[in-house]
Amino acid sequence: MKSTTRLVLAAVLGLSTLTGCSAGQGGQGDGQGGGEPAAVSAPAAVGTFAVITHAGSGDAFWDVVKNGAEAAGKRYGVTVSYQGDGDPARQSQLVDQAVSQKVDGIVVSMANPDALKEAIGKAVTAKIPVVTINSGGDRSREFGAITHVGQSEDVAGRGAGEKLKAEGVTKLLCVIHEAGNVGLDQRCKGATEGMGGPVERLQVDVGNLVDATSKIKARLQSDTSLNGVLTLNPAVAVAARDAIADSGSKARLGTFDLSADVVTAIKDGEVLFAVDQQQYLQGWLPITFLVLYRDNLNTVGGGLPVNTGPGFVTKDNAEQVAKLAESGTR
Repeated sequence: MKSTTRLVLAAVLGLSTLTGCSAGQGGQGDGQGGGEPAAVSAPAAVGTFAVITHAGSGDAFWDVVKNGAEAAGKRYGVTVSYQGDGDPARQSQLVDQAVSQKVDGIVVSMANPDALKEAIGKAVTAKIPVVTINSGGDRSREFGAITHVGQSEDVAGRGAGEKLKAEGVTKLLCVIHEAGNVGLDQRCKGATEGMGGPVERLQVDVGNLVDATSKIKARLQSDTSLNGVLTLNPAVAVAARDAIADSGSKARLGTFDLSADVVTAIKDGEVLFAVDQQQYLQGWLPITFLVLYRDNLNTVGGGLPVNTGPGFVTKDNAEQVAKLAESGTR
């Protein structure tokens, strides 16, 4: 077995030590060693892997994905290049560039699968292995990717809707922050099923959070029967928290995804819960899988997605993940 493969297998076995326990599945480990693999010096960088997402710089969620991918690159001694662009056409061009550079593997999120189909097809034709992440999991196998890493968005949405219903929410505002993102549409659909009641959608721009706050506030003021808000992004969750306070609404707030600010808001009772898809793993695991594929032709998932969620962070377990969120791994 190649030395790099041994390193990868050891790291996978020790993954819980690196990333912490999943929210809602018990406390953190005691750090007493036990079966933890001995420290191994990373080899000189061999191989280049491109991570191309549908988000630009400054998005707290995707910063954690980037952290995971870059940490995996250091662990396995490979070069990881991270780029993102919210415009599907430009994201497709970034995939084309990676193919022309003959990288050893590509990790790509598919918020708009149809826009990426041709570019991913070129990668597969060039025998560059592709792992899709986060969005578009139902199209991943069709496009020729070796696996998908993420969560089932409709299942996560149903869980969020059920939790809000249990908290007395009877009419929900589902806030979408990226136009054309199929995963966000699935989340709102799932929430509608889980709620079993009226769910209204509101489009905002994640790049303009001041305007997002204003739009949410205006909607809550114009329809006082809205007594619940579900956001699909941690930065928008903070904007919604402020909108609820400014409007004088009593709406209950839930969100998707974590940030340090969201964890603090959960601890303070301002946000009921965050649906946690453990986005650090959406960076770490694809690099792991691509190195294993390169060195040992291993594939993971058997044609099914590798799920990193959903879990739920609530007031009961928020303290456990607070420091991890601050360090950029949750």
